[in-house]
Amino acid sequence: MRLGINLGYWGAGMDADNLAVAQEADRLGYDVCWAAEAYGSDAATVLTWVAAHTEQIDVASGIFQIPARAPAMTAMTAATLDSLSGGRFRLGLGVSGPQVSEGWYGVKFDKPLARTREYVEIIRRAMSRERLSYEGQHWTLPLPGGPGKPIKLTVHPEREEIPLYIAAIGPKNLEQTGEIANGVLLVFFSPEHAEETTLQHLRAGREAAGRTMEGFDVCPTVPMAVGDDIDALADLFRPYTALYVGGMGSRKQNFYNKLAQRMGYEKEAAEVQEKYLAGDKEGAAAAIPRELIDSTTLIGPVERIAERMRAYADAGVTTLSLAPAGFSLEERLAGLRAGVDALEQAGVAA
Repeated sequence: MRLGINLGYWGAGMDADNLAVAQEADRLGYDVCWAAEAYGSDAATVLTWVAAHTEQIDVASGIFQIPARAPAMTAMTAATLDSLSGGRFRLGLGVSGPQVSEGWYGVKFDKPLARTREYVEIIRRAMSRERLSYEGQHWTLPLPGGPGKPIKLTVHPEREEIPLYIAAIGPKNLEQTGEIANGVLLVFFSPEHAEETTLQHLRAGREAAGRTMEGFDVCPTVPMAVGDDIDALADLFRPYTALYVGGMGSRKQNFYNKLAQRMGYEKEAAEVQEKYLAGDKEGAAAAIPRELIDSTTLIGPVERIAERMRAYADAGVTTLSLAPAGFSLEERLAGLRAGVDALEQAGVAA
């Protein structure tokens, strides 16, 4: 199992710190650095900046939002980043959610699975540097009856194939991701629930494509906080967990709430959502079960984190991307170093 670092969103007042975190992760031998986007900083610019100031660590979009870019534009961006970074770019994609897709980009959030499949097919075709033509339900290239003609990508990616990841939560999305991608990006991944919530669906997709899980990158992002007071550390992540389980989406469509339900927290997930959507964010955070936080984060002293890392490796995780907690740069850098120490103690390093 390898380690990654997830910088999250740029522009939250920690920009200089984020670069220092990426550089320290590079120095420590972390495998990959992910950057996210929602409706603030874009990931492509951040990754270019990070790539220019690091030497060995891969830079990766976690994620590029599918409604934000035409697929050919994403192929151009991926090829450019791979070229500029010397072959260190990984392409992570996701459909985002209905609020962002429709409210920010003006793109209807419908048929996300079919849209993702077509998007990936067009990107792969474009990056193969063949002349681009495509006839699908969501995209037709070139447009018929006009002056457009099939065009070939002029940028040469550094590698023959840029690794492509998809952010997936639901069973159908996970199955399709196993079928069409090189890896999966996960959140709220619990080793204890990995088989029923995640791995069986990925495996089904791999089998549908005539492949095994060999070489497929299972990559969850896991919040981490080091210390001796387990309860206090768990409380750090209550607002974060409540935001996703309770408020990330509508009452009818919240992928994270459904995930918590599949993990056995049906009653608790409903209570958290009810309180969060009613404006009681503190009550929603208090209603998050401690067991849910403990199973989806790395908290405690290094020895306890090492034990949990072994559980992640045993559950099939191949890249464990850390999101170290901390309000200061020193706290975050200490978290990075603790992650390396814990991985060594766990004895599961790749």
